[in-house]
Amino acid sequence: MTDTKVALITGASQRLGAATSRQLHQRGYNIVVHYRHSKKQAQALASELNAIRHHSCKCIQADLDQIPEVEILAQETLASWQRLDLLVNNASGFFSTPIGECTEQQWDNLFGSNSKAPLFLSQALAPALANTQGSIVNMIDIHANAPLNNHTLYCMAKSALKMMTLSLAKELAPNIRVNGVSPGAILWPKPEQEMTPQEKQHILSGIPLQRLGHLDDIASTVAFLASANYITGQIIAVDGGRSL
Repeated sequence: MTDTKVALITGASQRLGAATSRQLHQRGYNIVVHYRHSKKQAQALASELNAIRHHSCKCIQADLDQIPEVEILAQETLASWQRLDLLVNNASGFFSTPIGECTEQQWDNLFGSNSKAPLFLSQALAPALANTQGSIVNMIDIHANAPLNNHTLYCMAKSALKMMTLSLAKELAPNIRVNGVSPGAILWPKPEQEMTPQEKQHILSGIPLQRLGHLDDIASTVAFLASANYITGQIIAVDGGRSL
């Protein structure tokens, strides 16, 4: 068993997951990069981190919609360095589901990635996290509180993840801390070159800080919560004040 702390980040090959992996790696963690389809990106990230510190990052593929694969992911994660200090439930499905067009498959996809997988992965890894007095950080969304038009199923799934965060914070205490991060406008909703100045201004007008956030704003908040030994059951909105 290594003395180095270990973090598992789901959906870690790109965007928020990759930024979080880099931040935690800089802070001395060994990283398990979970991916579903993005093998090339995951391997590139692992190569980047291993070039900085040898044998400090490993990739594991799993379809989080399949509970047997969730359990295998947990087993392979623990086999990597025989410990786990931090689980970041970052993987998330996101697409619109206008009322009148919702399907059961969409329900299964959005609740599977945003609620079901985080619960069963947390359950599978709880004993290991308890052994290290570790923590769980769930990637929620400001729209768990304020609905996003035409995204009812997504908002419902994130609301379930929010309640799971609060519930597990009580149930897994005192040995495991459980917190959440709710990103606001971090990236434009579509490629920037496809957006008009009016569309950009409409988004920025609802943000008191009048700017988008950065991936590292989210990643540094995850790292903070991982190290904040007297914080549990809290959800931090990283949104430039948008939720006000």
